[in-house]
Amino acid sequence: MNHVKRGQRLITSGQGWKWHDLEISGWDDAAIQELRQDIPDTEEWLDIIPSVDTNYLSVRFPDGKNAIMFGSLVYSVEQEMQEMKDCVHIHFFVNKDCFITLNLDAHTRERMHMREKMLMLHACRLPVEGMFVLIRTILHYIHIGMDRFEQNLRKVEEMMQKHNKKHLMDQILNSRFELLYWSNLFIPFQEIVTAAREAYSAGELEDSVYFKRLVFRTERMHVLFKHYEKEIDTLISIDEAVSAFRGNDIMKTLTIMTAIFTPATVIGAIWGMNFDFLPWVKTGITGFLIISAITIFSTLAFYLWMNMKGWTGDLLQVDKEDSHL
Repeated sequence: MNHVKRGQRLITSGQGWKWHDLEISGWDDAAIQELRQDIPDTEEWLDIIPSVDTNYLSVRFPDGKNAIMFGSLVYSVEQEMQEMKDCVHIHFFVNKDCFITLNLDAHTRERMHMREKMLMLHACRLPVEGMFVLIRTILHYIHIGMDRFEQNLRKVEEMMQKHNKKHLMDQILNSRFELLYWSNLFIPFQEIVTAAREAYSAGELEDSVYFKRLVFRTERMHVLFKHYEKEIDTLISIDEAVSAFRGNDIMKTLTIMTAIFTPATVIGAIWGMNFDFLPWVKTGITGFLIISAITIFSTLAFYLWMNMKGWTGDLLQVDKEDSHL
């Protein structure tokens, strides 16, 4: 059964527990005061969350037996990276009788009121199972974001394979920061799974298909994060190896070119001295041709000697058109 009253949506499960879906304009809202009076267990939660602007999670046992879980969750409904301050920030509370959310975003609320989700909620035995349904729904946004991230990562890999340009490292690092962004949003969901195991007995959770679904979703996404992290590390290693190979080739080529032109440099230095008694200095065009011939011959001879020694290798050959380097 569903009731709507002054920004409050009350859903009564077929198993007897209730979901209070509240929208408040401030912490002095009348709905907050009603919660304090009607559900005393929310007192600590409502005292803490006004000062919380990030993820927060706590497990308590007020009566020493029955657990309550409350906290705040930051997430994004967008597929693109955005500032954390622009992300959605909701607060939640769950005990043995009810599940409470404050300021759930409109998109998620619409999804939760779809027939599929409502059937799940009404079938949940415990309020915490209703929370698992909601958390898994929110987790889907991160999964969609990861799908878009994967598409961008494939473009970077294709670019690295075909055209390994110097700006590619910037794109790889951007992918690394994007993965870190989604990972930071994902970690609180793992913490909720762990906190649920802390709060409830193994028997209660083992019999809950909704908890199992949430666990499987978090495990599946955890595998994705690990895979993408290794993939980006591999791309960075490849780029570093290619850069090092290029650097070595450049240094070797410059060294060889310097060595090849050493005879010409020496000859030019000697015959460039300001002395009057150097051979062929004052013989006109004949002297110039003789010195030029000596320079060309010595340079060519030195290159052939280095080539016979195998010191030049293929460094001075033109790269193939399809080379990735």
